[in-house]
Formats: sequence, structure tokens, C-alpha cells
Amino acid sequence: MYRRKKMKKMFKIFVVLVVSLSLFACSTKSEKPTIRIGTKTFTESLIVGELYALALEDAGFNVERKFNIAGSVVHSALINDEIDMFPEYTGTGLLSILKMELVSDPKEVYNIVKKEYAEKFNVTWLKQSNANDSQGLVIRTELAKELGIYTISDLQEKSSQIRFVSQGDFEEREDGIPGLEKIYGEFNFKSIKVYDNGLKYQILENNEGDVSPAYTTEGPLVEKEKFTVLEDDKQFWPPYYLTPIIHTEILDKNPEIEEILNRVTEKLDTETMINLNAKVDIDKEEYEEVAKEFYNSIK
Repeated sequence: MYRRKKMKKMFKIFVVLVVSLSLFACSTKSEKPTIRIGTKTFTESLIVGELYALALEDAGFNVERKFNIAGSVVHSALINDEIDMFPEYTGTGLLSILKMELVSDPKEVYNIVKKEYAEKFNVTWLKQSNANDSQGLVIRTELAKELGIYTISDLQEKSSQIRFVSQGDFEEREDGIPGLEKIYGEFNFKSIKVYDNGLKYQILENNEGDVSPAYTTEGPLVEKEKFTVLEDDKQFWPPYYLTPIIHTEILDKNPEIEEILNRVTEKLDTETMINLNAKVDIDKEEYEEVAKEFYNSIK
């Protein structure tokens, strides 16, 4: 009888301990805040936003995904405390948000946006990645080899042999042909035709045009035997290096977030982003699966 009572008592103690440990574990996890991650509406931003989310969840944070925010309002969403962080580009911060003069040196641009955002918005730029999603010009690789065109200076010299595939008002914009001509000299293209942006690689591949504006991490650029990005040898376009930005208050309360996100950032460069974007835009994989596969390979 005594033995039974003793065992019953020990069992009760065991149950209490298990429940207490469970409650402690839950309370410990809940001490970490929910981080609201935003992204813009295009593939690259979605992939990188998901990478941030996976890394933070892996470290015990709760994450609310507030993806697919229009590029024109995502900064406002951050400033108005609708999101806590999102992947941004140094050139966007410099020119579109701060409305500052063009600067070509990547480190200088980063230092400017880091300082200005801290003072104006109480927002921190974390470590800058090596992924530069800048504007550029893409040429058919076959033609580049045939004519010896590898830089924008080469293109300017041989522009009379080139059919230019434009989009929107690129031939009129200050960050398009007019701006390029101020730095490189006049472009006398054989022809200029305007096409929908989504068709540019098809137009080039079908030999209906030769050179087109592009962004330097677009998925189709993975096919280097078909497409070559010309070197901006006079550094007309500013750098657009991918970088996580976050409310400083969140970072002050959770300083470990910086190291968590920096570990992801260190693995991102231009070629990596081209390959990841290609898996979604060309191979038609879901961005969540692409991000998960890549994250598992680097953690």
C-alpha cells in the first residue's frame, strides 16, 4: 500500500515536471518577437525575403510574411511600421528614397545610405551582399564575339551595326540612352524598336534585335552562351547591392538578428542570384522551394 502511494506521488511529480518544462519551453520561444518581413513584387525579392524568413525561424523567431508589396510603397510600409524589414538595394536607397546625386563607388553608396537611413528613418542597413542587381545592357553572345563588343564603350563605337531593343521610354530617360550618351558619346543605332520588357530575351534569341536594357541578375542571363552583359566600363549606373534593412529598434532589442541575416547575405552574389532567379523564372519552380533548397545548402 505504502509502495503504491509512493509511486503515485512520484508519478504526479513527474507529470508536474513535464508540464513545467513544456510551459518553460513555450514561454522561452514566445519571448522572441514576431518579425514582419516585407518584399517587393518580383522574383528576386521574394526569394531573398523567404531566405530571411527561414533563417529567423530557424533561430526561434516567429515570422509574419508580408510579401508582394509594390516597390513604390514598400519603403512607406517600413517607415509606417507595417513591416519590420525587407531586402533593399543600395542604389534605390540613394537615388529613389534619399534623392541624392549619383555615386558610382559601391562602398561609398553603402556608407551614405547607412548613415542617412539611421538619421532620417531610424532604420539600419545590415551587411551588404555581393549581389549587384544594377541596370545594364545585354547583347547576343554570338554577336558580341563577332564584333568584339564586351563593354559599353565598344557598343558606342560600333552602334551603327546594332539593332537596339528598347523598353518603355529607355531611349528618352536620363538613366537610359540620354544619360549614357553624356558619358560614352552618341549612339547611332542601326534601328531602335520598343518591345514589352517580358519579350526582350525572346527578341534577342530570335535574332530580331541585338542589344537590350536588362537588370544584371535576371534569370535568363544564366544562359551565357546566348546572352552577355556588357561591362559598364565608365560606371554610368550606380551599384544596386542587395542588403537587408530593418528597424533599428528591433535590432537593438534582438541584436542576434544581425548575425543571423549576415550569414545569409554572405552567401549571395550576382551569379548566385542569377541562378536562383532562373530556377523560378525559367524552370518554373516555386520561389519558396528554391529558397528552402538554397537555405538548406548554406545553413
